[in-house]
Amino acid sequence: MSKLRVESFTISLDGFGAGPDQDLNNPLGLGGTALHGWALPTRTFQKNLFGNDGGETGVDEDFAARGFQNIGAWILGRNMFGPVRGPWPDESWRGWWGENPVYHVPVFVLTNYARAPLVMEGGTTFHFVTEGAVAALERAREAAGGKDVRVGGGVHVIQQYLRQRLIDEMHFAISPILLGSGERLFEGVNLRALGYVCTRHAATPLATHVILARQ
Repeated sequence: MSKLRVESFTISLDGFGAGPDQDLNNPLGLGGTALHGWALPTRTFQKNLFGNDGGETGVDEDFAARGFQNIGAWILGRNMFGPVRGPWPDESWRGWWGENPVYHVPVFVLTNYARAPLVMEGGTTFHFVTEGAVAALERAREAAGGKDVRVGGGVHVIQQYLRQRLIDEMHFAISPILLGSGERLFEGVNLRALGYVCTRHAATPLATHVILARQ
């Protein structure tokens, strides 16, 4: 059965999934780029983000790679797609990833403002959904054709799906840094009451990986 999954979402030791003051120069907020020190050297991220053949293997790579396995569609929040706020002034913003984004499957972007689908190279098409989180999930499941759907973030999008008990499994990487402020992932969320338990955990020098599943 198709699952709704969170994969490779990194939080700081003090629980923040993004730093403050997100903008074009700081897409993850001030200090937020440091969250992903575990991921960027991996073979999966080197290949998908930079087109490189090299990269590190090991536990961090294993967790990075699993995030792309059996994924048929993605869901993103508006902030994950780009820094543009309010009504779309035009269609010049085409994402952070260039003309061949890392997804290679349909991507459904939650937004309050309609925009025509954006067809990119490599099989990625961005669909902009104005009907809410549940409607986006229904469309993503249909597009995924029986494969899983990955929620890419950001924090508020994950919280929406958590509170509606729609996420089946989550992989979080806890980075050994402190951000001090920003977007706290579990603010107002009672994971225990929602039925989540830890099914796996592993530590490396750069992150502690945790798998949570809904029972």
